[in-house]
Amino acid sequence: MAGVSLNLSDSDRSSSSDQSGSSRSSNRSLRVAEKERRKNEAEDPFVLALKYFSAVEAGTPVFGNDEFENNLVLVERVAYSRGLPPEAISVMLEFAMSLRMGTIPCVRVLKCLIPASVVPQEAVVRAVVWSSVNKISISTQVLFIKWVLTVFDMIDAKDQLRAIYGFIFNFVTEENLCPFICHLLYLLTRKESVRVFRVRKLLELQFKLGRQPFLLHLLSLYKVFCPELVTLSIPSRMRSGFRNHVSPWKSALLGVQKRNGVAAVSGISLTVTIKDRSSSRKRKHCHLQLPAVTCVINKDAQTEQSSSRKLVPLAHLQSFDQLLKNVHRIELPAQMGSLLGSSLALQYLDCVQDESALLRLNFWLGCALHEEFLFCSDGEATQTSEEALQFLNRLLSAQHFLQEGFSSSDTFLYKFLNVWDGSLLRPQILGLLSNIPVVPSSQIRKLLFEPLTQLFFTSSLFFKCGLIECLNNMLLKWLTWHSVYALEDDLDISLNSHTSVNMTLSGFKDSVMELIHFVGRLASLSLQLEGCHTLLLSFILDFYETVCDTFLKFGLPLVIMPPPGVFYPAFFATDPVSVDRLAYIMHRYKVNLTSAKSQEKQKEQAFHISRQTFQDFNHCVVFMVNCLWNSRMFFPGSDIQLGEELLLNSEVPQYWTSFDLIHHPAFMSYALDFHQKCWPSRKNINLSSLKDSKPWSWYLEYLFNQGFDGLKDFVQSNVSRQVTAGDAQHR
Repeated sequence: MAGVSLNLSDSDRSSSSDQSGSSRSSNRSLRVAEKERRKNEAEDPFVLALKYFSAVEAGTPVFGNDEFENNLVLVERVAYSRGLPPEAISVMLEFAMSLRMGTIPCVRVLKCLIPASVVPQEAVVRAVVWSSVNKISISTQVLFIKWVLTVFDMIDAKDQLRAIYGFIFNFVTEENLCPFICHLLYLLTRKESVRVFRVRKLLELQFKLGRQPFLLHLLSLYKVFCPELVTLSIPSRMRSGFRNHVSPWKSALLGVQKRNGVAAVSGISLTVTIKDRSSSRKRKHCHLQLPAVTCVINKDAQTEQSSSRKLVPLAHLQSFDQLLKNVHRIELPAQMGSLLGSSLALQYLDCVQDESALLRLNFWLGCALHEEFLFCSDGEATQTSEEALQFLNRLLSAQHFLQEGFSSSDTFLYKFLNVWDGSLLRPQILGLLSNIPVVPSSQIRKLLFEPLTQLFFTSSLFFKCGLIECLNNMLLKWLTWHSVYALEDDLDISLNSHTSVNMTLSGFKDSVMELIHFVGRLASLSLQLEGCHTLLLSFILDFYETVCDTFLKFGLPLVIMPPPGVFYPAFFATDPVSVDRLAYIMHRYKVNLTSAKSQEKQKEQAFHISRQTFQDFNHCVVFMVNCLWNSRMFFPGSDIQLGEELLLNSEVPQYWTSFDLIHHPAFMSYALDFHQKCWPSRKNINLSSLKDSKPWSWYLEYLFNQGFDGLKDFVQSNVSRQVTAGDAQHR
């Protein structure tokens, strides 16, 4: 080494000396900077305040303690202005729950625990332990649990909290704490958390307190994970079990988030995006911005947890192929609302059918819909909110992807219809309404028909059209669910692919019949009110195109004819499209009835069609054939009869032909056009000449070539076209 040193050139020695000097200078700069930082921290009043609360001795008096008051005021000022960092949360939570200065400062400190970013899990765990060690009042414990629920999604990890699940469960025996503890347990529950003794304890509490919603919701989650342990019958529709309590931290969290410009979240107020509208006094939408898909666990806990349970956060998956490879090792995101904005998350729900995830998502969605649309103090915010529009569109997109709705949105709609004005976000509300699953016939009138009837007859023509289309889509979904989820024994059907709620076939038929008869009443009255408007009639005929094929297309043993208030306005319509569609509907009715009749003769268990249904169908067909084909409009025994004297006084020539295929107002222009093509040189138009044998056949072909396929099918299935020239003369 010495030889090497001696052989160094002067330039090398100079370079080495420069590097050594530079290194010493750099180290000195770092030491100076660190010293300056420590000096600044030592002089920072907020740091000094935290040191005071971390080092204050037990038994220190509160009253007359100016140092305590000044330091607490300083912490409160920082908390409400920019939020407390994680280490400050730990210090202040430890001070409050340890009761070093008694119970008086505890509530005040808890109310100022506004996180700036995340909440350390260890601090929450220590506070939970302190709450059982010290004699903290029940009201203070309730306040603490409310704070945990509010900042639940800001806690940096949940593994230690789940490790003390049993410890937390012991608090359910306290009646005032029970609703909040059940809520916290609901968020922490995993399959390994469900035990027989816990189920038994919850059932005992239910016997003592009654069927409380918070107990039922926690038991429903237990039943999802271990159905063999929970034999209790859970109602299919429960009101929200966990109230969205107005906590003292919510508005402060929003203010901190706005000033810091970070997406801080909370378990109850969720993700909030606030636009700067200083002059606006409208209520801000706290729930309507979908949160991003984020991990439940932080990076430090992720390594340990991934090595033990090998969970893969959904946020880390980028493709459907990765989802399939890790489908049974998915760690759901911190906020279930983020599932609505992720196609991969929706695919996970569709593939795995994870009921626990759906329960959590329904709870989140229920809070958002109820608070922002039902409990909103001023409706102006919702009416002008772009966030509300985007939120409902995203919800609709998710429901269309899953091909079914969410139970929480159904519950929301049942309440919202009673206060809806029919115009607010109409396309989105009607879209959600069309996704409602089958409603039992005993409840459908109160939940749907009564509020919809009031809206229907007090709204515009376009609302009437939109509602008829919505009810048609609802019926289509009901019939599709029946055809897809009907069991092999044809006795029960599952109303939802993700639940075990079943309905008997007779109950399902009753609900479908109620819906069809309800639309029939609406359609009949609205056609009178709107003067048989063509647009409204088109939507009504869309509905009956669905109804006429319930047996053959959807396998439902049911045939219901349209009421006279729909049939006759459609037949007397002045546009040929409506008449053609009515003819197609009557043709499909005949095909369905014929098939059902043949099955009734072949099978003993085939469903029975009432005689009245056949009579109504035959009556309609005879009327159409007599009018369109036989030119016998006012024949004896028909529904439409006028006195002979009145008909003669009308001076209408050959009034009995007024609604045949030549003189019907819907086809008169086609008859004139055809007459002109057949006899271009005639100056006097004689439409009766079209009734001759050959011109009649040519005219029918001409009509059918215009695209009236429904009319063609009706004529071919109900009319014998072997007509002689002599018969044609007597039309």
